[in-house]
Amino acid sequence: MNFPFYIAQRYLRSKSSQNAVNIINFVTFLVIVIGSASLFIVLSGFAGLKTFSLSYTNIFDPDLKASPTTGKFFSVTPEQEKALTQIEGIASYAKELEEQVSFTHKGKNHFAYIKGVDQGYTTTTAIDSALIFGNWFFSEQQGVAGIGLTNKLGLTINQTRNPLVVIAPKPGKGSISQSKPYNELPLIISGVYSVEETLDNKYVFTDLALVQALLEKDTTQVSGINFKLFPDADTPELRNQIATVFENKVTIKDREEQNSSLYRMLNTENLATYLIFTLVLIIALFNVVGAIIMMILDKQQNSKTLYSLGSTIKDLRRVYFVQGVIVTGAGGIIGVLLASLLIWSQLAFGWLKITPTLAYPVEYQWINIVIVLATIIVLGIIASKIASSRITKKLISI
Repeated sequence: MNFPFYIAQRYLRSKSSQNAVNIINFVTFLVIVIGSASLFIVLSGFAGLKTFSLSYTNIFDPDLKASPTTGKFFSVTPEQEKALTQIEGIASYAKELEEQVSFTHKGKNHFAYIKGVDQGYTTTTAIDSALIFGNWFFSEQQGVAGIGLTNKLGLTINQTRNPLVVIAPKPGKGSISQSKPYNELPLIISGVYSVEETLDNKYVFTDLALVQALLEKDTTQVSGINFKLFPDADTPELRNQIATVFENKVTIKDREEQNSSLYRMLNTENLATYLIFTLVLIIALFNVVGAIIMMILDKQQNSKTLYSLGSTIKDLRRVYFVQGVIVTGAGGIIGVLLASLLIWSQLAFGWLKITPTLAYPVEYQWINIVIVLATIIVLGIIASKIASSRITKKLISI
């Protein structure tokens, strides 16, 4: 057995004659366990929150989306549509036309976006799964609104006598004094969706042809095309093929790029939390330095004996270095195990609630285990190196 490891593990198993040293060692070990457990729990909580937040984008956003590189609209010819259907890896696609308009109902007004979509939209995205009232529109003059917009305007579904009125300014140049410088579109709300507050106040969905007529666009003009891919599709290759079909006049974005601000915010919060808890661990691991120094002083006579028997100063330093690494490593492993039990219990029973019906989201990820143990071990190595350097020939000679 390696000499420094053998002596270090014997020091750990044996109690000191000084009760204060035993208490310091126990507190040091407990601090490491609590610190590593806390870091793992926080990382698991943020992983759950990230997945929970991004679940909304999975409902609303497609796997890939093509938007015009310049301007707000672009044309899709029948030949281009035929070329899209021949690209392997695309499960389905849906065209959309989106524009900000004014919505009026019973004297109430609200500015939001109307989004005209074709029949393939519910196949390409999972928006219809977010319906809480009514149905997805099946006929002309029907639309689906968010719950926030519905409450603001006092809308009810299938109300034919008082439909929602969409007002859009006429395109092109002209005198604002003309009798009617805008187009109107009455819509009967057939369903209401609920995803999250911002989106619930932002969109009203209806048929693509209706919005094209409202905005005075021809049947080839759209503001975007949504793509659903097969699970084993080669996304980078498909992006290139789609861009080629449109002669590189469109920008192709995946789901992360469509929500770059959200992803950036979540990643920044996760990193900031990790750094804060790592700082706490650094402060906590000063206890390791103190505990090792106390152990050096407590075992001073033993060190003299080992030195007299032929051990070098380097060997003695390695003894206390290995002791510190064992303490931090064991504390980290036990802390992660205890935290894992808490995370598993939350996943199984949902005992911590955000609302009476919604358990706090957590996610058990192996990468978090690696991050926590790597952080603890690296910091433990640094702390042990600092403390073990206190062993000098002068100290042994005292």
